[in-house]
Amino acid sequence: MGEFTIKLPDVGEGVAEAELVEWLVKEGANVREDEVLAAVMTDKATVEIPSPVEGKVIWLGGKPGDVLAVGSPLVKLAVDGAGNAKAADTPGPAEKPAAAPKKAEKPTNGAHPPAEKPDIKTTVIPDAPKARSGTSGMEPQKVPDRRAAPSGMTAAAAGGPPRKEGDKPLASPAVRARAAEAGVDLRRVRGTGPAGRISHADFDAFMDGGAGAAVARGGRGADTSVTEIPVIGLRRKIAEKMKTAKSRIPHITYVDEVDVTALEDLRGKLNVENKGAKPKLTILPFLMRAMARAIAEQPKLNALFDDEAGIIRQHGGVHIGIAAQTANGLVVPVVRHVEARGLYDCAAEAARLAEAAKAGTATREELGGSTITITSLGALGGIVTTPVINHPEVAIVGVNKIQILPRWDGAQFVPRKVMNLSSSFDHRVIDGWDAAVFVQRIKGLLESPAAIFIED
Repeated sequence: MGEFTIKLPDVGEGVAEAELVEWLVKEGANVREDEVLAAVMTDKATVEIPSPVEGKVIWLGGKPGDVLAVGSPLVKLAVDGAGNAKAADTPGPAEKPAAAPKKAEKPTNGAHPPAEKPDIKTTVIPDAPKARSGTSGMEPQKVPDRRAAPSGMTAAAAGGPPRKEGDKPLASPAVRARAAEAGVDLRRVRGTGPAGRISHADFDAFMDGGAGAAVARGGRGADTSVTEIPVIGLRRKIAEKMKTAKSRIPHITYVDEVDVTALEDLRGKLNVENKGAKPKLTILPFLMRAMARAIAEQPKLNALFDDEAGIIRQHGGVHIGIAAQTANGLVVPVVRHVEARGLYDCAAEAARLAEAAKAGTATREELGGSTITITSLGALGGIVTTPVINHPEVAIVGVNKIQILPRWDGAQFVPRKVMNLSSSFDHRVIDGWDAAVFVQRIKGLLESPAAIFIED
């Protein structure tokens, strides 16, 4: 019987570390060759790590949320034969994993959604006290009850039967304020003072004894529970990305209204004529083609700004990231070379990538490399948004919902289908004038959609 150490493999070009998202095995479990042991996340995607041999798990090298270096021990197995490590090197039960948790440093441009299963527990915490020192913060901690019922009283005794209808409970204004804030009917609280007066201690005992979750006014009880959810995996990547973007990029947001009545008429007609023969058209492929034409006239919008090196990398190829909401969070699959694609090609590729992102099958390459991004909340798009730029890009175009509103045509008010484009720009490299010209060009193309099909 020997020991076999499985190290974190090279999970991508240029990747030096990965975050441990989920263990799929436990210590003591027997695993087969090629059985998946763990899921780790790089700055772009989630990768499953299989076992190259059959054996029994004797050691796990971390907990979800830890960031491990490529090449560091991940799992140790007891195997038949000599293995690849000395048994004496196996850490004892009390020994901690070598990798210490730390914050992931690299921002992500969207990532493959992991199946995150952190140990989430709900606990009732009076007055939201602080967690005990020395905890990792990765799991909820139970907080001991710091308050006790008055001497000689039990929790059950603190909550007596309701007073008779019309009997006014005796309590100070401060106690009444606390009861009102908690939604508690003071007639249910037994007072221990003169003439049944309710003190702060009586109210504390009532709340701590479980009776506080009972009947409040109108039959509603106060919910004092607090749920602590570890921010790991994709959610941590999103948080880091947003922090980087907002802390390093001075945003300027430009909003303009677009009349999409003609576009919607054309889109509906094309979908009817080509039903089943071609991909269904949404407003997205029209916007993608309009952006590609506008970028051809203003290539500075299709760029990445390396602010540390002081270099703007302006790209010839228009690679549009499309922010997509999944069950695990926001990811950004990329439609490459939109400048070379037709309307239906854009529609098909955007639909394929959206499905892959939601299913969790998008590859690392499909989730990176964008040069400009589109973000939309669909029917929930609101009237105006302030999109956060997908760092290190310099522009993002936000789509708001379509509304039917009255608009003056010079003689009368007529119903028109209108929506807003809410777009943000990196004000360090994009001036307000250039931002306005860019959005106005897109607006013009969408309002006269036939122009999108005209080749230069």
